[in-house]
This record gives sequence, structure tokens and C-alpha cells, in this order.
Amino acid sequence: MNVHEYQAKELLSQYGVAVPHGELATTPAEAQEAARRISADVLVVKAQVHAGGRGKAGGIKLARSPAEAQTVASEILGMRLVSKQTGPEGRAVRKVYVEAGSEIEREVYLGIVLDRAEERLAVIASTEGGMEIEEVAANTPERILRVLVDPNVGLQSYQVRRLGFGLGFDPERVKQLEVLLAGLYRLYVEKDASLVEINPLALTKGGELLALDAKLNFDDNALFRHSDVALLRDPEEEDARERAAVELDLAYVGLDGDIGCLVNGAGLAMATLDMIQVCGGRPANFLDVGGGADAEKVKAAFSLILRDENVRAILVNIFGGIVRCDLIAEGVVAAATELGVKVPLVVRLQGTRADEGRRILAGSGLDITPAETLEEAGKRAVAAAQGKG
Repeated sequence: MNVHEYQAKELLSQYGVAVPHGELATTPAEAQEAARRISADVLVVKAQVHAGGRGKAGGIKLARSPAEAQTVASEILGMRLVSKQTGPEGRAVRKVYVEAGSEIEREVYLGIVLDRAEERLAVIASTEGGMEIEEVAANTPERILRVLVDPNVGLQSYQVRRLGFGLGFDPERVKQLEVLLAGLYRLYVEKDASLVEINPLALTKGGELLALDAKLNFDDNALFRHSDVALLRDPEEEDARERAAVELDLAYVGLDGDIGCLVNGAGLAMATLDMIQVCGGRPANFLDVGGGADAEKVKAAFSLILRDENVRAILVNIFGGIVRCDLIAEGVVAAATELGVKVPLVVRLQGTRADEGRRILAGSGLDITPAETLEEAGKRAVAAAQGKG
């Protein structure tokens, strides 16, 4: 689960990380009043959407008076912000964050993320603050500093010193960094975060370390432990299909292709997406109906896939381990009939009662293309999506 910048900064401040004074606004008039209360020589008005690259997309602007803050807020509110992270469809801006400007001497990057391969938390820092860390890693990897934290012992002082001096900080700033990173680490662990990022972290001319921007992601599976974090969810910033999937208890991620995928098992689902790509197609989604899928769940999955107007074919790929392929076949037939599925269907059934399942599909009278192997399923789904089936 993602949160907005203003929410991330509220959490950071609770853990001892200094942030600029700011207030949320949903109208230009509210932005003007917020600017008046903040009373700073320079104000920053920021679009609040779940995406980076806001500055380049025109979603961050400076103001030097409450009246100017109102003007720039009116320009940002209601705009469709388009950046690399939003895709071409962009995100509608419904609120802005007005905060005091800062006198910046230097900007650096700071973040914490799980390194699954090492089974450690990776604390990452870079002198290239304000830049997208992916670009830094690709173009100047030598400017990325990294330490791995053993969760059994936690973040150690020598690790902070290694990062701080690597960033070129003097001893006093390194001491500040130790306090700041201790707070970030506690936030990550205590709130079950999956990403904590400050970009940029500013060293101000007054010698303070200040989080100018912040991004926090949280583990959805741990939200039951954190009701306060769960309340920060903004449904309007989430994919409508993914919201519906949560309500239907389906594991779904929307993609930008045209071949809908209905698969049981996350590993098989990933392999299915890969095969579609190998065969020259583009998957429209990741969808795992789980090992205990039944007819009702299959129908719900079809309904979810068909919400995507870009879908031109559907590939059903089921391995019958716990689940029975004949029950899945009955679910496919019922769903296709009740929902009036008009796009081509390619179905691969393997495992428990697969032969019975294939007979049910063949006798349904529906236009269903069978497939034996994963490669065959991928090729036939791509051909169907391209109108060559």
C-alpha cells in the first residue's frame, strides 16, 4: 500500500525525522490560507498523487505569497499529471501540499528496502539527491552506497558512519544522520514497511538534515496489525480493478497488454506472463485465483478481467493439484455463458481430472481453443488477440 507525501511526512516526524512545515489543501482557497499560516518567504505547492516525477510533470511549483500559492494551486488542482510512473493516462490531482521552502546547501538520497536475495534490509544512500535512484544505478552506480542490516542486531553505528562519510558529511552531520536513520529503521520495522525513501534529503544552510520529499510503501499483508496505517489508504489513487480484486479475494495486478490471464498459483501465473511475452504478446494482468478456486471464483475472475476494455483474448491456464480441472471447466463454461464473453478463450488444463475438464469444454458449444503445453497456450492466445486465431 502506498501513501501520499504529506502522510509519509507525518509518519516520519513521529519517528524523529525533521520535515518542512506544511499543510494539505483541496481547494485554491485552502492553499492560500495554508500559505498564510505557514508564513514563509518561499512556499512549495506540490501535487499529491501516488507517483514520482511530479516536478518534471508540472506538479510542483514555487510561490512567494499566499495569493501566488492560491494561483499555482488552481493550476495544479484538477490537472492530469503524467510522468514515467503514471503511464500515459496520468493521475488526476485532487489535493496539494503547501509547505515552507528551504535554503538548501546539498541534496542526497536515502532509502531502506528489503534485499530478498541477501535476507537483509538494505540501507541505500547516494550523493545524487533529487534524481531517480534507478537512473543513478544505471548511469553512475559508483555513486550508490549500500549497507546490509542483519535484522537480528539492527542498524549499527559503524554502518551509519560508513554511509555518512561516504556522502561527504562532516562528523556533526554524521551524528545527525545516525539519529535520523535510527528513526527511519524503526519506522520500517515497526510499521511493516516495504520501502522507506527520502529523496531528496537536504542539508540546509543552517546545518539541518531535512526530508524534502518522502515515499513510504507498506506490506498489505501486515495491515491487520496497523489500523492507523490502513486508514491512510486512498482508494482514488488505486487501480479500480485492483480495488475490486481485493473485495473478491483475488490476487490481481493490472498491466498494459491485451491478453487477460486467469491462472491458479503465483508461480504459474508469472510463467504464463513470461510465455505470452516470449510469443510476442502483452499480458493485460496478473491474476492468481488460488489453489482452491471454484466456479464462483472463476466467474468473479472473468468479470474482473472483462472490466479492462483493452482485453482482446483470455488465456486460462490451470494446473489441477488441489483444484479439480473438471470443476474449473464447469466454472469457465458458466462464466462465459452468464457474462456473455465475446473475446476468444484459450484454455489449458493439466493435472487432476484434466481429461474430464477438456470434455466439458469441448461439449459446451462455446468457441474455446484448447491447448496442451504452456508454449502452445501462449502462441494461441497471442494469435487470438491479434485476430489470427
